[in-house]
Amino acid sequence: MYHKEKSIQIKNSASALYNNLGVLRIAPRRLTYFTVVHANVVNMVSASWDGLNYSHRQLQSKEPNVATSTSLIMQAAFCALPSRDLLVVTSQKGIQMYESDGSIMVYWHALDTPETPTGVSSGAILVFDVPSKGSNITLSEVLEEHKESITDMASECSGSQECIANLVTADDEGNLCVWKSGEEFQLLNKIPGFDMSCSSVKLWKGTVVAGYGTGQIRLYEAVTGILHAEVNAHARWIYSLDIAPFSGLLLSAAEDSLVRVWHLTMTPETNSVEVAHLHNECVTDTQICGAKFCDGDGYAFAVTGYDLSEIIRYVQS
Repeated sequence: MYHKEKSIQIKNSASALYNNLGVLRIAPRRLTYFTVVHANVVNMVSASWDGLNYSHRQLQSKEPNVATSTSLIMQAAFCALPSRDLLVVTSQKGIQMYESDGSIMVYWHALDTPETPTGVSSGAILVFDVPSKGSNITLSEVLEEHKESITDMASECSGSQECIANLVTADDEGNLCVWKSGEEFQLLNKIPGFDMSCSSVKLWKGTVVAGYGTGQIRLYEAVTGILHAEVNAHARWIYSLDIAPFSGLLLSAAEDSLVRVWHLTMTPETNSVEVAHLHNECVTDTQICGAKFCDGDGYAFAVTGYDLSEIIRYVQS
């Protein structure tokens, strides 16, 4: 179903962090941006769709009034907002927000503890108000429902009235909180986690897809918390999930060196979700730490692994 394409070289190897790969597709310019975290640096690559041109940029973790920061970066993620795209970098000292190409830092928010909405190690979720342009970004709300460190969060901006829930957040005990955004965020549901970390979470058509340290994937109805399916997907800790929203393809990657592609099917009549396994790729002797689709249909995906200085790409045959 998929075959391996030429890899993209990066300046430093990937750190062993959950979801350690960011992908943003810039259709008007026929470019794709990739980000991978290494210690206190974000490696960024801009790749043309024809595979002929690559440009590299490195972003250091920064602190005001400090020439060189040794603060470790915990995550770098692209945030696609209705009016603009931002690259959000979270470190032990604070949160940095950049223009999507990494050229300009537009906002810095200091943190007292290691830590968008953006989750922090205390379990708090910081909600920022971002204007359509400029740097007048403000902290608008703090959500304090989680008691453990935030591991991941996902949103769904479908604009559909049927999709009441549009944000899900996960913590180190596996607890999931489902939210509805607005002037103030409203907690719709809290799904217990049974003391096993949820390392990656996605939201698709009102369904929460969660990956756990057990290697399992669970699918819940977001608003009610009803368990639709539980899949023993991997033999080791899941590090990354991703969904291609237009096709319903699900990507899972874990410490067991495997990347798997699944297909999710909604059945409105029975209000159920079915999961079918489609494809495997084995990245031999590699602890996979990031995997993302490169487009909304799931035509291609990219993978990173701990201590690998490359982004491995796969395309449908």
